Amino acid sequence: MTDLKTSTGNGGETHQQASGDAPVLTTNHGVPVSDNQNSLRSGERGPTLLEDFVLREKIFHFDHERIPERIVHARGSGAHGVFEATDDISDLSMAAVFTKGEKTEVFVRFSTVAGGAGSVDTPRDVRGFAVKFYTREGNWDLVGNNIPVFFIQDAIKFPDLIHAVKMEADRAYPQAGSAHDTFWDWASLMPESTHMQLWAMSDRTLPRSLRMMEGFGVHTFKLVNAEGKASFVKFHWKPRLGIQSTIWDEALKLQAADNDYHRRDLWESIDTGAFPEWDLGIQVFDQAFADAQPYDVLDATKLIPEEDVPVRIIGTMTLNRNVDNFFAETEQVAFLPTNIVPGVDFSNDPLLQGRLFSYLDTQKSRLGTTNFHQIPINAPRCPMHNFQRDGMMQTQVPKGRANYEPNSLAAHGEDGGPRESLAGFATANAATGPDEQGDKLRIRAETFADHYSQARLFYRSQDAHEQAHIASSFVFELSKVGVLDQVPPRVVANLRNVDEDLAKRVADGLGIDLPKKAKAAKEPIDMAPSDALSIHKNMKPTLEGRSVGILIADGTDAAELDAVIKAVEAEKARAIIVAPKVGGAKLSDGTVRKADGQLAGSPSQIFDAVAIILSDAGCKALLKEGAAVQFAMDAFGHLKAIGASAAAKPLLDKAGVEADAGVTDLGKAFVAAAKHRFYDREPNVRTLA
Repeated sequence: MTDLKTSTGNGGETHQQASGDAPVLTTNHGVPVSDNQNSLRSGERGPTLLEDFVLREKIFHFDHERIPERIVHARGSGAHGVFEATDDISDLSMAAVFTKGEKTEVFVRFSTVAGGAGSVDTPRDVRGFAVKFYTREGNWDLVGNNIPVFFIQDAIKFPDLIHAVKMEADRAYPQAGSAHDTFWDWASLMPESTHMQLWAMSDRTLPRSLRMMEGFGVHTFKLVNAEGKASFVKFHWKPRLGIQSTIWDEALKLQAADNDYHRRDLWESIDTGAFPEWDLGIQVFDQAFADAQPYDVLDATKLIPEEDVPVRIIGTMTLNRNVDNFFAETEQVAFLPTNIVPGVDFSNDPLLQGRLFSYLDTQKSRLGTTNFHQIPINAPRCPMHNFQRDGMMQTQVPKGRANYEPNSLAAHGEDGGPRESLAGFATANAATGPDEQGDKLRIRAETFADHYSQARLFYRSQDAHEQAHIASSFVFELSKVGVLDQVPPRVVANLRNVDEDLAKRVADGLGIDLPKKAKAAKEPIDMAPSDALSIHKNMKPTLEGRSVGILIADGTDAAELDAVIKAVEAEKARAIIVAPKVGGAKLSDGTVRKADGQLAGSPSQIFDAVAIILSDAGCKALLKEGAAVQFAMDAFGHLKAIGASAAAKPLLDKAGVEADAGVTDLGKAFVAAAKHRFYDREPNVRTLA
């Protein structure tokens, strides 16, 4: 906006007036505003007048511009994209979205669960992974998480779970975390939550990036083909960049370094054209397979090992556009498990069945109207016709008298409105078990009674480092339990049903005696370990999509710096220059290299690897800079690769950096090392359970 005239008012205030093609400021009703700096007064020092409609409208709107935040998943980040079906599954589903070659617009919202809208991005927490497909047959919402199982089997326990994990009712803390009395009191009395506890205490709840986490539909759904044949299905999102997590100390320090770490990472990746991608995979199975399993496929606390039913990739989702307005899109988007299209259907999963009610119900409270589907981010891209009318904030203007059916208005020359279609959504009539008819009972099937076998499967599928992280996480969380001294032993008693070594490690870390094993409703069994459940066993040795922090100071060798930047960028990673001053540093060739970040505000935890390129004089200066010492110390402590010039050794020594495979010079060895984390280093830098 260059067509502005600037003047100074009577009290020294700045006035900017439109001229040329600059838009004119108006009220919400289109009345041009002449002065946006001063209220209307009776005299220059007199009282403000009630007739000032410009002031009243501005304050009125401001007072009401916030809406209730989501009860869970309040903090989220969203982006637009496209899904392309890449495999023909017409034998399984008649859904148009799965037609090979079909491209469908999507909107995705990632979120934390427990914290409020203003909480941080990197707590230990489950992440929501919700995708809205704007298909030509209507909207389909796949509303899942980054973990394939959940805490509870029946939706009737959801309010109790959330009340327990949220801030404690009397004191309103802690925020965005489960490490407190009420959550573990509840969890210790809910054996069905044990499997999810193991996932929550694992590195899965500490994702490095939203772009580097898996997504799951959690529930068992159905696919239905054109002949009406139904198959069971589990949905999976597989990140093209691979799975990667942080470690606990790193996550804690990220909260201080950048509250918006994940949100910024997602935005900047899309903004720079490094579009995040996920493959959509399905596990498809029939009733015979379901009946043969030692668990119930309708139990949301259970998964199907990929070794038993391999994941078949059927499409790719690419996020390629940031939102234009956070409130209008990311905040107002409404995801509904009930948004489903022909070719996809529900199962009898009791948790899913409860969600079908809850998600629709909550939109009225949050968005204020039954017409929330008319908000652009929620509106279908295909034609929408029905006889629903009126309601608060109705924006459509239906014409004619047809607000009911059946009617004969069309036979009399009037518009009779839409009618049902044989090609419309029809619930699959295939039974999902023998007990779909009978007496009305408040009872849970015995097939839901095994609460420990899959928790054992998950734990024993992790590598030794991941197991140590899980045990240490239990110790940390249970150490935060205050006056409820029966709770930690009760949790450990449950864990004895999962793995005796895990229980002993947690008890030892808490400094308590090993309690008697809790009685299991059904004795657990040993299941074959599944490598697909481990992050470390599936991490890709790559720098793509990652960032490397390069610490420089006055005297840094220019050629060495340029060589490192070139090598990093060749691996499709971002090279980010850090210096004591954001204005940069004077290099060995006399040029000044501007920094991307100031040292005090760009700690090493925000990078995947670091290079420290210093001269003797530069290193000497940084030895007196605590942020520089911490930069190297945290990179080493967070198990990252460190490439350093020979002159930087005194700084590494002061930071306690010891030689290992992840500490290299600045040549090819650094880029190779930067593709990895060095977990063998961890026992030397912290005590783990």
